[in-house]
Amino acid sequence: MTATRYTSVVDVLILLQRADGRVLLVRRAETEYAGGLLSIVGGHLERGEFADDGARREAHEEVGVEIDPADTEFCGAAHYLGPEDERRICFAFTAQRWLGEPYNREPHKHTALVWAEPGNPPPDCHAYSTAVLRQFVVGGSLYANIAHPRRPR
Repeated sequence: MTATRYTSVVDVLILLQRADGRVLLVRRAETEYAGGLLSIVGGHLERGEFADDGARREAHEEVGVEIDPADTEFCGAAHYLGPEDERRICFAFTAQRWLGEPYNREPHKHTALVWAEPGNPPPDCHAYSTAVLRQFVVGGSLYANIAHPRRPR
């Protein structure tokens, strides 16, 4: 029997956390993945990137901040099963320091920036982001399998 090599989309997320504990979320435009829902700043890993580099790149692209590698901390990994049987691997990082004031640098992709309590995500937060936020609150470097609410695990 010949095994098929597994491939997956790799997501890189970065939780920008203010001194009051709130993290920055972006509201996806209706035309984007997770349209209309809040999600963690992030996107897909690009060829040739390490995950932490990709997370910092996404922070710059989406909200215009620069993050020093020394200020980036790994906070978790997840394997997500989406509503159409698509599996994604996620690496999540956090930063509590950055240069610049976050702003919506991609208004064609996002309609708002929202600072939220990670332990109590807004009800219109995407299921994937909600699970990552809840994992983040527990603390430590964690791993989670996350199934979309409409998909049984």
